Amino acid sequence: MQLVVIAGGKGTRLQERLGDRPKPMVEVDGKPLIEHQVLLARKHGIRDILILTGYGAEYIERYFGDGSAWDVQIDYHREAQPLGTAGALLDARHKLEDTFVVMYGDTMVNVDLQKLIASHSAGASATLLVHPNDHPQDSDLVEMNDRNEIVAFHPYPHAADANLQNLVNAALYVFSKQATELARSPADIAKQLFPALLANGKTLCGYRSREYIKDAGTPERLDRVRSDYQSGRVAAASFDAAIPAVFLDRDGTLNRDHGWLNSPEKLELLPGAAEAVRAINRSGRLAVLITNQPVVARGECTEAGLRQIHNRLEWLLGKSHAYLDAIYYCPHHPDSGYPGERVDLKIACACRKPATGLLELATRDLNIDVSRSWMIGDSTTDIQAAKSFGIPSVLVSGAVTIRDAVDQILSA
Repeated sequence: MQLVVIAGGKGTRLQERLGDRPKPMVEVDGKPLIEHQVLLARKHGIRDILILTGYGAEYIERYFGDGSAWDVQIDYHREAQPLGTAGALLDARHKLEDTFVVMYGDTMVNVDLQKLIASHSAGASATLLVHPNDHPQDSDLVEMNDRNEIVAFHPYPHAADANLQNLVNAALYVFSKQATELARSPADIAKQLFPALLANGKTLCGYRSREYIKDAGTPERLDRVRSDYQSGRVAAASFDAAIPAVFLDRDGTLNRDHGWLNSPEKLELLPGAAEAVRAINRSGRLAVLITNQPVVARGECTEAGLRQIHNRLEWLLGKSHAYLDAIYYCPHHPDSGYPGERVDLKIACACRKPATGLLELATRDLNIDVSRSWMIGDSTTDIQAAKSFGIPSVLVSGAVTIRDAVDQILSA
């Protein structure tokens, strides 16, 4: 596998920190940012690296040489003028392997690259690493279906009532070389190439990850990356390290319980819910939704409709700079006799709380440290599920709000 690092940026906004050096040479913990990327590639077995340079190319080429000091093989392609990220790929197309990883030189990345590569389907033009963030209202967003296929891009600005899925393109990709045939120069990968691929019927996939990736392209972002590195947050976000989670029920815990919720318009956050989730986010724990949704089996809501409800939930949380790391739901219901019910979902399953199937699935998917995790819910079903799973829980009731529950967990 080949890693392609797009490293031609001047870094105008970082000029006071860089001088005349190119942006990827800004230091984090005493090493250029791009060196952290080279070391990550080697850690995950990638030793063929192509660096696409532009401004300040001589700094990068002089620092790394042929890469032998890092036990990798580094080649370079220098653009004569700024071509944009898609244009840079097109200009270097003759040096690209059939499948390759693309990384931007101004990002701090701690992602298992082999897991990302394994998620890439041979029939896909590209696979994008995506994740939620704490400001979806002013971010370019990605819309993904239940098959992890990207179906739309939603550039900022958004309508106030957009109710979009909180998924952001993290600027780390697996590409098929064939996809670069639609690249133009100058052009941007995210803004021009990906929409062009969708418009031409090509398949783009999303790989949702909880791992660490942040750009360091402004002084404020660079300071945050440096702080995260020094505090250990970058290392802790690796899939190699198990991470604690707060599992959250939905109806009656995050939003008002109006009975069977079957449309996004009916979803209303409880007071303090967004602030509670934001506190979980900032504590370094995962916020994971675990919810029974028998409305699907009862025929009162489709999976697509449920996705719209959850988009609404994510959008409202995002307005308060909060996000859910993952959403897991059980669509089943064991009892029959409802008009329009779905027979295929009328089963006694292992995922409907108080069963622990969803908790187990989330733990495997996200490498959750069960010994340091909690459950918050509003019913004995939630509390019994937590007990069966072997984790402590807090019951939200009239006297105990979700914010009280989170405060109790964070102070434990």
